[in-house]
Order: sequence, then structure tokens, then C-alpha cells
Amino acid sequence: MLRMKNLSKVYRTHMIETHALRGFEIDVKQGEFVTVTGPSGSGKTSFLNIAGLLETFDDGEYILDGVNVKGMDDNARSKLRNEKLGFIFQGFNLIPDLNLFDNVDVPLRYRGFNATERRERIEDALSKVGLASRMKHYPAELSGGQQQRVAIARALAGSPKLLLADEPTGNLDTQMARGVMELLEEINAQGTTILMVTHDPELAVRTQRNVHIIDGRVSDLVRTTPTLVA
Repeated sequence: MLRMKNLSKVYRTHMIETHALRGFEIDVKQGEFVTVTGPSGSGKTSFLNIAGLLETFDDGEYILDGVNVKGMDDNARSKLRNEKLGFIFQGFNLIPDLNLFDNVDVPLRYRGFNATERRERIEDALSKVGLASRMKHYPAELSGGQQQRVAIARALAGSPKLLLADEPTGNLDTQMARGVMELLEEINAQGTTILMVTHDPELAVRTQRNVHIIDGRVSDLVRTTPTLVA
């Protein structure tokens, strides 16, 4: 599903070079649930941005679902991103003036789905996260955990092959975080590949693999016990 080999990323200013990733290698198989951990400044965000086709890289190879992305222009990367990827962020990124239905609808409109297909996808996605009965509610009427479920529904509505999650439980209390994690485990059990950056060791040990990044390199690759759902 995702393979990076000898990948490097350098941020340059007129005075210094910062090597965010160097000799970076990772292979994520279809259907895996992989967590990425590491200290601040280790390269996790750069890795996730490159994986999500939000940033380019300087050298090496990146294959996403059989497609070599090196050298792609912005339009080609955007098309591939829309077709293959879904995103979940720590801050939910919901539009406060739109109800849940319309929040999930926004990215589907950009992809050009017709109204009937959009409605079916939205209703199915909100049903999967347990919020079908609240689709006309607004984000401010929901708890933090429910808002994150809406963000997950928004990602699922596009039928992504790979779900990228950046600290999806970072703004939630322990109980809400566990609920969101259980939902992600269920989604993974249904076949969606998930790659999640987290600082929470409790969440990291629940997934099938934990990749540890330090100084821009993968320093540790740990297999853990499969989740109960899986």
C-alpha cells in the first residue's frame, strides 16, 4: 500500500539546511494498522505530510498503492490524494456554520460526485460512526469525541485506501480517546489501511505495528498483539 525507500527531505534557508528525513524506509501493507511514534522534531510530521502528498521529497522512492509519486506535479498529486487518501486531524477541522451532513459533503463536492451518490456516501459514513441521527446538528452541539467521529466520517465518505491520522485523540480525554480508537480499529477490521501518528503509548501498543522515528530515520519496528477487533 505504501513504500518509502531511502527517502530524504531537506528544508533549506539561505543560511542552513535541516535534514527532516534521511535514508527513511518503511513498508505498510494493505489492511495494516500502523502507529508512528517519536519525540518532537524527529520527522513524524514531515513523514506524514509526504505520505499524504502534501509535501514533496528530495531523494529516494515513494510508491503509493502501486503508483510512483516521484516527480509528480501538483495536479497529479492532488488527483492521487483525492482518490487514495483520507485525513483525520487532531483539531477536527469542522466548519462551524455547516451541519454534520454538509461538513461531510464538502470534500465530496470537490471530487465531483453527483447529489445522489453524495447523499448515500454521507449517510453511510455517519452511520458507521454512530451519528446518523444527528446529521442536521452543528459541531458546537457535539462533544469533542463526537466531533472527531464526524471528522472520521468525512474521511471515510471518500472511500480511501489509506487513512492518515495525525494525533486524532490528542484533544480528547481518556474515555473519548478510547472510543475513537475503538472506532478506528473497527474501520481497520473492515479493510481500510490506517497510519496514525500518536504520542500516546497506550494507543501505540494496541495496533499491529509501531514504527518509531528518531532523527529522521526509522529506528525501531515493533510488532505488537493484534487488536481485539482484528
